[in-house]
Amino acid sequence: MDKINKVKTKDFEEEVLNAKEPVLVDFYATWCPPCKMLSPILEELAEEFKDKIKFVKVDVDEEYSLAERYGIRGVPTLMLFKDGIVKDVVVGLIPKGALKSRVKQIAGV
Repeated sequence: MDKINKVKTKDFEEEVLNAKEPVLVDFYATWCPPCKMLSPILEELAEEFKDKIKFVKVDVDEEYSLAERYGIRGVPTLMLFKDGIVKDVVVGLIPKGALKSRVKQIAGV
């Protein structure tokens, strides 16, 4: 079962920009093999950080305007938001350990 909620453009401000906790946004596409490989890693991290960091995903094909607003040129692209501001961006597949370290450091958890 998905631990990561899919966010639509209309809910992005409330779910991400106004969130009290840091939010990791996975900009992905259903046709993208690296996105599919990254998905279980994000699910594991979402479980591990469930009370500290919110994890959401955005389908770039369904939410084109949102992807355009944040300059998404490749998928997967991960953006870590804190207090409504982008604090880190990772483009492409990243190993779990490296992603976990970056998230912990930048989110301050």
